[in-house]
Amino acid sequence: MNKLIKQFEKYQSTFEKISRNIYLQAIKDGFLNVMPVILFSSIFLLLANIPEVIATGLGIDFALPQTLTDWFNKIYEYTMGIVGLMVAGTTAKNLAGSMNRKMPAGKTIGETSVMLASVSGFLLLAVSKTNVGNFEAINMDTHGLLSAFVSAFLTVNVFRFCIKHDITISLPKEVPGTISQNFRDIFAFSFSVLGCAFIDILARLVFSVPFADILTRLFAPLFGGVESYLGMGIVWFLVALFWFVGVHGPSVVKPAITAALIGNTAENLELFQAGERPFHALTENMGNFLGEMGGTGATLVVPFIFMFAMRSKQLKAVGKASFIPVLFAVNEPLLFAAPIILNPYFLVPFLITPVANVVIGKFFVDVLSMNGVMYVLPWATPSPLGLFLGTNFDWLALVLSALLIVIDVLIYYPFCRAYDKMLLEEEAANAEKIEESGSDEENDNSVEASEQLTSATESELVDKTKEHRILVICAGAGTSEQLAGALNEAARKENAPITAKGAAYGSHYDLMPNYDVVVLAPQVKMYRDDVQEDADKYGVKVIVAKGKEYVQMTQAPEEALNFVLSNLSE
Repeated sequence: MNKLIKQFEKYQSTFEKISRNIYLQAIKDGFLNVMPVILFSSIFLLLANIPEVIATGLGIDFALPQTLTDWFNKIYEYTMGIVGLMVAGTTAKNLAGSMNRKMPAGKTIGETSVMLASVSGFLLLAVSKTNVGNFEAINMDTHGLLSAFVSAFLTVNVFRFCIKHDITISLPKEVPGTISQNFRDIFAFSFSVLGCAFIDILARLVFSVPFADILTRLFAPLFGGVESYLGMGIVWFLVALFWFVGVHGPSVVKPAITAALIGNTAENLELFQAGERPFHALTENMGNFLGEMGGTGATLVVPFIFMFAMRSKQLKAVGKASFIPVLFAVNEPLLFAAPIILNPYFLVPFLITPVANVVIGKFFVDVLSMNGVMYVLPWATPSPLGLFLGTNFDWLALVLSALLIVIDVLIYYPFCRAYDKMLLEEEAANAEKIEESGSDEENDNSVEASEQLTSATESELVDKTKEHRILVICAGAGTSEQLAGALNEAARKENAPITAKGAAYGSHYDLMPNYDVVVLAPQVKMYRDDVQEDADKYGVKVIVAKGKEYVQMTQAPEEALNFVLSNLSE
């Protein structure tokens, strides 16, 4: 098994390159930008259904007033109903930001201009007009996501080409910069929008349908294959595999199927509202609440196995420290502290448990007629609750969650037990050595002296009168918020002029200018070069934390503060 892991490690750099692909990042970050819209609209509809569901459960005949239902639907249509339009703009903005890091000095792609051009291109590619001249809204929602990506990628590359080759209108230097920029973007804007218009004309002449409908037909077999038992199993196997070798798996795998994940969720809701059964199993939250139940690797049960069934001090301590974060799908404290990442004992359960969960979940949807997930809920929602809410209170979701907890325990337990046995032997050997050497007192003195030295070093090397604003970045803003909270707690206790904030990678671009230190979590260390490029523009110091060290700091405020201060003094 060690040999197998070493083979995976050989390709780690390749996996990291995939995760850093600017087009995949643009898709991921584009969706991250519109996630508040998606969550708002979905939760709004979910809340609208709660009174009726409760009344039905109590045997009461109750329905909301039609005017109120219409108002709820209007809010949904004017938010989620135009999400394709929004994603066209946000994807273009993020892709332009990535390309700007590699543009020649003095040449920059205007992010606002590419957003406007991409939105215009999207409308040309995806939307038709009715006989009375109104927009048809059908492809402005998730049905138009692929058109949004095509428009964004085309637009940004056209802008990049025009700006690099000075295909522009130059105005006298006396003209204000904002006006000059608008004129400089005219050619790029025109060529990109006309490019989308040409694609649209071609699609309508050859196929007599909007470009969005062609893409839907072309990609339908691909998405249908992914939604099979084999396809879903492969997706969540790869997500876990990438994470096991230290690369953030969802960032590598999910962007390619994001359109299907979000689109199927929206279609499930449409089917449910039409009185039909929502049958899609491949949805965003089905993956979150089953394949990633408790975080990547479906680790929800692992902290409880550690606490109640293991005997080693290390695993019991890890279980106690990680069970609350894992309940909310923040499992980095578990992955790096156990550790599970690159630990041969956990290779098999970490890879096969997510596969078992999604395959069984699809069986419940296909065979037992459980509702597919129809609402997009926050990924940090505890899995059993999220699945129950997302399926519109389908009782089979509770049965599925209970069944998977039992199955996951059965899968993980033998491997946890084997690892526990090895740790017990190590702990016994270490205890014997300490007893023989009688070094307890020396260790205590050494630790005390080390703490005094650390304190003295910090006070001498760090100017504690200078304020430091620290931005902690991780994959999903889970552990970064924990570390930021630990830093703020220690800063208040020590009266240190330090403020910290956690953020998800991708959402940090606009925040970075307001901070002078960035701490990168281990799960996003592959983005260090990209973050460093941005940091150099603003004179921001970048610090990369190691796995176990990072996890310990989220639970130890003083240790977190010492870590930051010692790095600032370098």
